[in-house]
Amino acid sequence: MERGRPAHANQPHQPMKNPKQSRPGFTLIEMLVTITIIVILAGLSLGGFKFVTTKQANAQAAIQIKLLEKGIEEYKLDNGVYPPQGNNELYKALYWDSDNDGVGATKPDGSPLDEDQKIYLADLDAANNKQGWTQGKDASVTIIDPWGKEYIYRNPGTVNPDFDLLSNGQDGATDNNGPKSKDDHSNY
Repeated sequence: MERGRPAHANQPHQPMKNPKQSRPGFTLIEMLVTITIIVILAGLSLGGFKFVTTKQANAQAAIQIKLLEKGIEEYKLDNGVYPPQGNNELYKALYWDSDNDGVGATKPDGSPLDEDQKIYLADLDAANNKQGWTQGKDASVTIIDPWGKEYIYRNPGTVNPDFDLLSNGQDGATDNNGPKSKDDHSNY
């Protein structure tokens, strides 16, 4: 030991510890940054999810319009006329479950319903509504679009000479025979 120096002088110098600084944890700034990042990621995820579901519903509506149009054309080939105007009448023409209709049931044109009636679109089965195409029960069943609104069926058509088939899309805004909105789906 040198003279005049204390014994602990050879040890490295360590600063005095503040008891408040020695606790492990996060600072307020770190917490705010973490929460901000989580909120931004959640917002991006929800926005992406909405975009995907909207795109899927639009694609589903376009496919449903084509299938309904095909069923209507097949109905005309078999019966010589298009189904009568109205959503419920369209349902009855394309899918009428003769097992549930009871005695004396008739087709939309008034003729008796036979046991061998052709089903033009099996996806319209209200009892097994797997695709979500229908709402209602028995004779009051209607055909709905992916947004839960009724398809518009007009016979004769106001745009097409034969028939019009239209979904007003997610906004549900009626075009009143004018130009279609960008989210509308139709056979014209």
